[in-house]
Amino acid sequence: MSQIIIMAAILIYLAAMLGVGFYCSKQNNSVDDFYLGGRKLGPFVTAMSAEASDMSSWLLMGLPGVAYLSGVASAAWTAIGLAIGTYVNWLIVARRIRVYSKAYEAFTVPDFFAKRFGDKKGILTGIAALMIIIFFIPYTASGFAACGKLFANLFGMDYLPAMLISAIVIVAYTTLGGFLAASTTDFVQSIVMTIALVLVVCFGVSMSGGVQNVLVVFGFGISKVGSFSAVMDNAKSMAGYFSLTHTHDVATGTASPYSLLQIFSTLAWGLGYFGMPHVLLRFMAIGDANKLKLSRRVATVWVVISMAVSVFIGVIGNAMTKAGVLPTLKDPETIILVVADLISKHGVLATIIAGLILAGILAATMSTADSQLLAASSSASQNILKEVFMKDMSEKTGMLIARITVLVIALIGVFIARNPDSSVFQIVSFAWAGFGASFGPLVLLALFWKRSTFQGALCGMVSGGGMV
Repeated sequence: MSQIIIMAAILIYLAAMLGVGFYCSKQNNSVDDFYLGGRKLGPFVTAMSAEASDMSSWLLMGLPGVAYLSGVASAAWTAIGLAIGTYVNWLIVARRIRVYSKAYEAFTVPDFFAKRFGDKKGILTGIAALMIIIFFIPYTASGFAACGKLFANLFGMDYLPAMLISAIVIVAYTTLGGFLAASTTDFVQSIVMTIALVLVVCFGVSMSGGVQNVLVVFGFGISKVGSFSAVMDNAKSMAGYFSLTHTHDVATGTASPYSLLQIFSTLAWGLGYFGMPHVLLRFMAIGDANKLKLSRRVATVWVVISMAVSVFIGVIGNAMTKAGVLPTLKDPETIILVVADLISKHGVLATIIAGLILAGILAATMSTADSQLLAASSSASQNILKEVFMKDMSEKTGMLIARITVLVIALIGVFIARNPDSSVFQIVSFAWAGFGASFGPLVLLALFWKRSTFQGALCGMVSGGGMV
């Protein structure tokens, strides 16, 4: 019965995302509409879609898993670096790239580079587009794979059909509605992700102490209620677990130093934001540049709170394991899946809430996959096909090619994702480093240094991307 309720909750969610795609498809009258939403995003959609498209299932699975296994140091420093990077990116890049891209009439990142540096031969455009394709197609594939694993684990399906179903839904609403659909669904998905994080924390704290009482959490009773102090006592009892300068060694139960080099390396994840095409596109697409200040505040607050909660989920999970509520997890990244399964055993309402949590994981993955898919397809169709080979392409032909390219890129992603054992984290690290190195410095210099040149842009992009 619980599986039926969970499946129904997820199917309703997927149907709603397809509905958004169908609605947004009616508002796409040009390639500009399809790839940049006609520059009419509101401040809240801009903020939340930018962050939801960035965070992915890493927020709900990867970060809690790191904290569960080795303590808060690595997870916390990574989160701090990303929070700082998010704020600074919104503060110094957002307005300038919105103003510059509109003045140049550029609606993709390679198009902006080309017009900023006077690339009339399409060299800079082609290489930038190639970088996006190289780094984003595997990233899209990792999203398909994560969704497939979720369905396969939940419902006992074979991995391949589960992955294909997920890919079809993502491709359907992205192909129909383009950037506006992707941004709108990302906004909804960020809300679902937030609900999932809050529910897991509330349930986890209530279960961590092993005390035989009853606490009503979001309308349903849970036995073995614990407390926040029980969670903290467990964290403090393990050597190096609740420290920013040490990590906990599970095998020996001892603390290992977290060096200054490791701290700066994890903080440096925040530098990658300056080169993330899917985030930069949100800056370019806001309807009113004066609303970017509001967007910055919303985005920063959401990122800080959601990552703090995500790290805390790992700490709670460890306490739940010590209290005997959860088994020792072989794969720490599955903690939210295990908690959702535990919640589903507490009645019909609890099962619906478990479905919401699982939909949150699905939302986190889909919100990233659709953005990567759209960015890769815009590079292939707009920046390579149109600007290099078919410069006199009509709007109608451009829209058709844009949609066909989304399908082709998705098929390549599905082919890559056919292997369920590939490492999602390694793929994400590869893409993040690639864009940070190839685009990050170039974006900053293009916006802030008048003496930057076409030759410098080309050399910086090729050397950064090539090194990664």
